[in-house]
Amino acid sequence: MTDTPRTVKLVGRIFLTFTIEAKTGLHIGGSPGTLAIGNVDNPVIRNPLNNQPYVPGSSLRGKMRSQFEKDTGSPQNNSIGQVTIHTCKEAEPYQTCPVCRTFGIPGEYPHSETSRLIVRDAFLTEASAADLERIRTDLPFTEVKWEAAIDRVTSAAVPRQQERVPAGAKFQGALTFSLYSRADLALFDNVLRALLLVEEDYLGGQGSRGSGQVVFVDPTIKGRSNQDGGVLQPQPEKSFKSMVALAEQWPELRATWFQDLD
Repeated sequence: MTDTPRTVKLVGRIFLTFTIEAKTGLHIGGSPGTLAIGNVDNPVIRNPLNNQPYVPGSSLRGKMRSQFEKDTGSPQNNSIGQVTIHTCKEAEPYQTCPVCRTFGIPGEYPHSETSRLIVRDAFLTEASAADLERIRTDLPFTEVKWEAAIDRVTSAAVPRQQERVPAGAKFQGALTFSLYSRADLALFDNVLRALLLVEEDYLGGQGSRGSGQVVFVDPTIKGRSNQDGGVLQPQPEKSFKSMVALAEQWPELRATWFQDLD
């Protein structure tokens, strides 16, 4: 007797684009050995093709998950390097876990499912890149913020440099959420909630010292349903001024766009 193979049927997708606007300087670190320019102690990550800083999708996705774990009070029970996250290691709690079903679990667990959430890398908008070139920042597209670490014993100040993308810079972000059943629609609520939580907190490093305050502006959302192996006409996209406005309207869009979803 052979086991029945598991089937995965894609029944729809949600596409969300938005602009990440830095309200304060933004630092997402790169490798000092390969990305440092001059003698900056803490460089930002850059696109090697054009030397522009960008926001890795993994950084935004990880921050969304971290904030949502705290919001739901999920236990931190899985160490990955120096980071500890929440992971449902058994199938039964996984079935009702908003964190793991939205953001996924490692593939080695037998109850792991196909990933639903994809977060894309966010690159500087053309307008932002042009503005940063015009104002001639300390380094290409970035500023250098000087800080001082104080020795608690001698009170001596040890200066250090922090590279940041200046406040006002904008990045074009995007994510895709795949639907494998009607129940997955409710999980997208968690994605919007996580984005709002990031706005309340910070993105990248040095948040407790003022860096990384961001807002997600001009979100645009559209949906697509697959039925009986065919592709229905994609729904007209909807644009909003803020992520808050989108979150308020999402229940109505969900009911309208996916009313015939399997």
